Amino acid sequence: MHVPRRLYEGLPWLYIALGAAALGASYLTTAWRAVSLITGIAGLAGVLAGVVLLLRRRDFRELGERYDAGRAGPLEDAPPSAARPDRDQD
Repeated sequence: MHVPRRLYEGLPWLYIALGAAALGASYLTTAWRAVSLITGIAGLAGVLAGVVLLLRRRDFRELGERYDAGRAGPLEDAPPSAARPDRDQD
C-alpha cells in the first residue's frame, strides 16, 4: 500500500494532535467517570504513539545515514591490495 509522502510525514503529528484533543475532552468530561477514563487512556495512547513514531523514524534515518557514510569509507578508496592483504606474505 502506497501512502503519499505528505500524509506519511504528517501521521505522527496527527496522532499527537488527536491524542491531545482526547486528553482535553477527558478533562472536560469529568462528570462521567467511565467516559473520561476511556477518553483519557485513548488520548494518552495517541500522544504516546505519535512520539514513539517520531523517535523511531529519527533513529532509522540517522542509522541509514551512518550506514551510507560507512559504505564510502577508506577501504573503497584504497587500492585492492590495501583492502585485502595477502595471507601468504609474512
